[in-house]
Amino acid sequence: MILSCQNISKAFGTEVILQNASFHIEEHEKTALVGMNGAGKTTLLKIIAGELPPDDGTVMISRGKTLGYLRQNQEVSGDDTIYSFVLEEKKGLLDMEDRLRRIEQVMKTAGEDELEKLMADYNRISEEFERSNGYAVRSETTGVLKGLGFTEADFDRKVSTLSGGQKTRVAMGRLLLSSPDILMLDEPTNHLDLASITWLEGYLLNYPGAVLIVAHDRYFINRIAGKIFEVENGKVMTFTGDYSAYAQKKAQLREAALKAYLKQQQEIRHQEAVITKLRQFNREKSIKRAESREKMLEKMEVLEKPQELDTEMHLRFSPAVESGNDVLTVKHLSKSFPGSQLFTDLNFTLKRGEHVAIIGDNGTGKTTILKLINGLETADGGEILYGSRVVSGYYDQEHQVLHMEKTLMEEISDEYPDMTETEIRNLLAAFLFTGDDVFKRVRDLSGGERGRLSLAKLMLGNANFLILDEPTNHLDITSKEILEEALRNYTGTVLYVSHDRYFINRTAHRILELKQQTLINYIGNYDYYLEKVEELSRIYTDTSVSGESADTGSEGRNEWNQRKEEQARLRKKANDLKRTEEQIARLEERDRELDELLSDENTYTDPQKSAELTAEKAETLHTLEELYALWETLAE
Repeated sequence: MILSCQNISKAFGTEVILQNASFHIEEHEKTALVGMNGAGKTTLLKIIAGELPPDDGTVMISRGKTLGYLRQNQEVSGDDTIYSFVLEEKKGLLDMEDRLRRIEQVMKTAGEDELEKLMADYNRISEEFERSNGYAVRSETTGVLKGLGFTEADFDRKVSTLSGGQKTRVAMGRLLLSSPDILMLDEPTNHLDLASITWLEGYLLNYPGAVLIVAHDRYFINRIAGKIFEVENGKVMTFTGDYSAYAQKKAQLREAALKAYLKQQQEIRHQEAVITKLRQFNREKSIKRAESREKMLEKMEVLEKPQELDTEMHLRFSPAVESGNDVLTVKHLSKSFPGSQLFTDLNFTLKRGEHVAIIGDNGTGKTTILKLINGLETADGGEILYGSRVVSGYYDQEHQVLHMEKTLMEEISDEYPDMTETEIRNLLAAFLFTGDDVFKRVRDLSGGERGRLSLAKLMLGNANFLILDEPTNHLDITSKEILEEALRNYTGTVLYVSHDRYFINRTAHRILELKQQTLINYIGNYDYYLEKVEELSRIYTDTSVSGESADTGSEGRNEWNQRKEEQARLRKKANDLKRTEEQIARLEERDRELDELLSDENTYTDPQKSAELTAEKAETLHTLEELYALWETLAE
């Protein structure tokens, strides 16, 4: 055990954030902390990092172990360049390297006695330098910065000139190079594009220390974490497995808790009715029995009502008018800005009912495509044609459709006067606006809150073609799931840009990847896209190996292919493991069914049926043994 939190409690005024929260992390374990916005996740990280004292409880870190913490927003400043700022983390090794260079210079003119001492020092420092992987420190720094989305042209930029998101990425790079024994990351994917997120996944999967992440990126959590800590109502509950396993187990626990609560409430009502009846009899014995039952009720530990998912908060919205079959046609579209050609000759069409995601690296022009379609930017060339009866609704991150002077309640009710206050409150609650939040002025909302309000309004419109730019930004997991369900049931057409792979996987029928100034079409969800990219990568790698003479000077490309192959191998292994577990579960269930059948009188009195079932059981057990062995091999 490398980290242990015991009975952590924290309150701000009368608001209890954490109450007797306990959990632990083993060495090398990869874990995630999940919960709704405001549940106390960041507070817990700050307590562990020693930035915030707990009201009660203890945090214990194994002796001699180091902890590194990445906050959501890192403020770095100064005249250092990106490269020198991150490399500074390795100052000890750089100083060691300087000492080696100085000794080498002195050795050239040293006498015999002095030379012997210098050689001893040189060998000792050199061994320590090599043991600490000092010779790779610069290439490691370059690899981390490139992985986090910086180009070599960015390396000389001063950190003081960077945006908030870029500063957070620089701080993350420096933290990763420090290699603490416990790595804590608060929303590390917020400022990364898909390529950088994929790189970070690979880095963390191979990270030698323990990892604790807070993230709303469920795909990221699924790939990284083998244990989930959930913060809910001030308590922390531990779940073994990835996010999908947690979500399934959580639903089962919620259902079981609700059943237990309802059963107990039914029992309480029954006992109260019996007590009332016994007292109505008004006999000495009946009154004593009533008193006995009352004492029993007083001693009963009444279960708290479990937190239910409000079914009315599950959004349903449908187009008022059905569009024609051809919704959008884009022909030969091109766009550039001074010094930057985004894309040329883009061509694609959208049919009625399609849900299409545009993905690609930051800066490739994904949002620009949406703005061109909505007439907010002017194309350099090409044409954009809407089909018949198409009514579009656009969500962007600038939120230009809001009225600053109105309250949230007025913003909805003025535009949709037929909605009741309860209906408006339920809609706003689905996007994290509860209680008195609905009476806030729009001008007082943060950028993220305005985004959520714009999204809520869009869901109420009669559009049959939704165009969405990063719709899941600033939403917690519960709100993302509500939005996903709404889009999955939406019969209109959807075109959106997103970095949320779990969201894409759940809602996209087709993916358009913007790469090298053109669009590549993949008919399927995100998992299908990954399979095809890996397949194309393998074909490309095979071609490169067979034709070595052609363009083999690109070491970076070979390294990229190797990394992709390794990711594909690991993903295939994980999928094989999952399929094996599912086969085992099915056969174990069948084995139990066979046991019940064989013990049934109708079976053992029928020799032929008994023989068939016995043979099937033997075959089932044999197959199970093989699957157990396969599972052990895959799980190594």
